[in-house]
Amino acid sequence: MLQTMESKLSSYLKDIQEIHREYLRSQNEKLLVSNIQRNVLKTFSLSDRYTELIVIANVRERRLLEHELWARGRDHEDWQKKLVREELEKIRIHQLLRGCFGKSSLGGTTVVSGVAGIGKTTMVQKIIHDWAIGQMYAQFSFVFHFKFRDLNDISGRTSLKALLLSSYSHFEGLIQHLWEHPENLLFIFDGLDEFKFNIDFSDWKKRSKGEQDCIDPESHCDLVDIVRCLVQGKLLMNCSVLVTSRPHALDSLERADINLWAEILGFFAEERREYFRKFYGNVTLAEDVFQKIQQNDILYTMCYNPAYCWILCSSLVPSFSNLEFENHLPTTITQLFTNHIYNILNNHTREVNNARDVLLKTGKMAFEGVSRNEIVFNQNHFHQYKLKPSKFISGFMMEILEKDYSTTSAVYTFIHLTIQEYLAALSPYLERAPQNVHKLLEEAEHQGDGRFDIFLRFLVGLSTPSTTQQLAHFLGDFQQEVPCQVKVWLTRTVKTQFTNTRTKKDRRKLMNIFHYVFESQDKLMRFTGECRLKINLGCIEESEALRLTPVDCFVLATVLDLCDFIEELDLNYCYIQAEGLQRLSRILHKCKVLRLNINGLTDDCAEVLATAFSTNLSIIELDLQRNRFRSAAPFCQLIKCCTTLQKIS
Repeated sequence: MLQTMESKLSSYLKDIQEIHREYLRSQNEKLLVSNIQRNVLKTFSLSDRYTELIVIANVRERRLLEHELWARGRDHEDWQKKLVREELEKIRIHQLLRGCFGKSSLGGTTVVSGVAGIGKTTMVQKIIHDWAIGQMYAQFSFVFHFKFRDLNDISGRTSLKALLLSSYSHFEGLIQHLWEHPENLLFIFDGLDEFKFNIDFSDWKKRSKGEQDCIDPESHCDLVDIVRCLVQGKLLMNCSVLVTSRPHALDSLERADINLWAEILGFFAEERREYFRKFYGNVTLAEDVFQKIQQNDILYTMCYNPAYCWILCSSLVPSFSNLEFENHLPTTITQLFTNHIYNILNNHTREVNNARDVLLKTGKMAFEGVSRNEIVFNQNHFHQYKLKPSKFISGFMMEILEKDYSTTSAVYTFIHLTIQEYLAALSPYLERAPQNVHKLLEEAEHQGDGRFDIFLRFLVGLSTPSTTQQLAHFLGDFQQEVPCQVKVWLTRTVKTQFTNTRTKKDRRKLMNIFHYVFESQDKLMRFTGECRLKINLGCIEESEALRLTPVDCFVLATVLDLCDFIEELDLNYCYIQAEGLQRLSRILHKCKVLRLNINGLTDDCAEVLATAFSTNLSIIELDLQRNRFRSAAPFCQLIKCCTTLQKIS
């Protein structure tokens, strides 16, 4: 196929194609990985380190009111089960363009979405590298790659020709020949969510005034019009375009004629194991570590995301011998990231005079970014917070060189979005003077788009002295007023929300509160103030019920284990299934009324219920309608065990 395509190239393009392939190969053959022990970006062969990502040929219904990373964490296990049942179409990355999954085999735009850290940019790097060495997408004579964050600094009108030459100067004098066969061209635009301009892909009558179609690659137009017309197929008709984005930025693209929508789900079980093997290069060590991670429900579930796998492998495990591992294994996400920051401090504090002051300023800048949905920071941000780029800061942030024709400037982004959220939450604890965080908590709680959800979990998680104790060795004592204010806020929020679960949004907010309490690890946080404690996460209407995964059930059970008595636990339509029920089993004996309609429960689940209720002297009503029970025997056993049971259905 490659030889056939090359034979069709004009003689004057064959040489430049080889130059272009070699350029892209050299730019993409290495995978850069931050090494916190040596404060360097360690390079690995992309081919040796790349782990296949699970990609599906459709995009899930996006829940914009929830934080993407955690929404995916709750959804992930159900996606996996659907994939096993072949309800979702799994596709390989070589099938994304002009494959059988798209609406057309002739050009068009493919959109690949995925949450932060899921592997979009690494996938793009793999596609470019494999094209350059002739192993993928041989139907394209040339591939051109742009990052939206690099396009942000382009001001004024420009042309597609100028864009290409600014990044690929070896096409000077020959670029006009590319326009002759646009069907042989692939344009890749990575990170739409990082683009500071809004692109309106709707019909021309609906576009804002001033937008014009850009149909000539050498005509000067606004940058947004160039991108829009490439995606819509109006510029270089029949060329192919690949766009990647985080889910929240997909709304504008839904108005374009997209050939294929795809979503990266991350890693399933075997891919997680493979990642650990490739990271360590020692099968025995990798398997030992992986099995220990599997035993931790929270950490194992979050390993669907390659970024979390990297944090676990690079900062947690190397710090402990196998003997110490169990005692140091974090039990919350806050503890996981605290461990990561500790390792950075342990290796880099000698490179900075006042680590606390630098982290405080960095955290304040991070908080501004969280508040404004910003993830890229420039020299003006550093100047505003009196920061200077340094080896110490490089432990948290990456420098990116942005080219704007004749000039090159540096901008910075946190290594991972969640690192930014963690440092934003850490900053109030590093202030020397007492801080009033009550207003901040109130504003973050009432922000409707979910941007503060993870920030709040970290803010609550850091209020526990045992979580921050190891950081104090490098940063000094933490602010004592903040934990007190956080605890007061959390206690009030818990009491308020338990009486307000009328809507699905309220139920999700309640589940978020359970996560806050779980992150706090505060065993004194009890709900006994509610004389009739009712937990209402389910509903008689499926659309209004809150679907729970095993992780939610684990958090729910851990928190409710602090209660002495539960008046009612309503999980109707929550689809907890067997694994979720197993996670909840330790608290079921505290329930007076338990509603489990339509949860996919089987005969084996009845045995779990019977065991749980064997010590329950409170249960009077049990609702198990429309599950998957096939035999009456389990019900007989249940009735026999539950001597106080008055109603079962």
